[in-house]
Amino acid sequence: MTEIYIKLFQVLFPVFLVIGIGYWYGKKDPKFNTKFITSFAGNIGLPCIIFYSLTTSSADFDLFLRFLYYIFLYIGIFAFLGILFLKIINKDIYRLLPPLILPNTGNMGLPICLFAYGKLGLAIAAAVTSVVVVFHFSFNILLASRKFSFKPLLNCVPVYALIVSLFFVYFKIPIPKFVENSTFLISYSAIFLVLMSLGVALSRLKISSFKLSLVYSLIRILLGPTIGFLFIKFFNLTGVEAGVMLIQTSMPSAVLTYLIAEMYSSKKIVNSVASTVVLSTFLSFFTVPVVVLIALKYF
Repeated sequence: MTEIYIKLFQVLFPVFLVIGIGYWYGKKDPKFNTKFITSFAGNIGLPCIIFYSLTTSSADFDLFLRFLYYIFLYIGIFAFLGILFLKIINKDIYRLLPPLILPNTGNMGLPICLFAYGKLGLAIAAAVTSVVVVFHFSFNILLASRKFSFKPLLNCVPVYALIVSLFFVYFKIPIPKFVENSTFLISYSAIFLVLMSLGVALSRLKISSFKLSLVYSLIRILLGPTIGFLFIKFFNLTGVEAGVMLIQTSMPSAVLTYLIAEMYSSKKIVNSVASTVVLSTFLSFFTVPVVVLIALKYF
């Protein structure tokens, strides 16, 4: 049992430490501009993570297709429940839905899965994240702006990285060592930067309507892993697949839901989304260790 707790500490300490550094730096320098980090992570970092993790691990094409199906179904079920809840409390069922159904699988989920399950865990987590990113640049923008456009998807570099990666995986094309080393270096630097930027973002976002934001946050961090666990049982997932599924579905609301809301929604909606992101992330510092402990112990 002691070994499990040591492993848990080894997995979570680096993640929370870097988030803490970002939070401290955000408070120390409120004018610190994270635009470069966001641009680097979206256009270079995440594409390299997707390419490196999918092409250098033992993950095969069928594994990706299965998780593509799992995450589409997961978000679909969560969206249905979220719409019912927002309808019952008479809130905006369009613009307030994304922070409920889209977890922070990138900033937090990727490094946790990497430290918990190594390269294979990172590959599966990257596959999950790539699907969630597609939802952000299609469904999320559709809900926030109330109109659909293919342009954000066409400008989304991770989508192209995913297509190229799957081409290599499907045809089992070996990756030149210099490409592997380059994408490895960029991937790990990107993981550090996105964790730090998450901390900076948390230092700036404010909480409004605490009670309602608390309800939204609890739905995200409690219902998320509950549905994830049911998926594990229903689809008979085991080992790394089950562990990554549980961890990724337990993540708090994605920071990207706030950024997209800020671009397309009213100030009232933006404040509500920001509150959910902040509160769910802080609450996840208590719930995620429990989820990771369960994942490490049983999967």
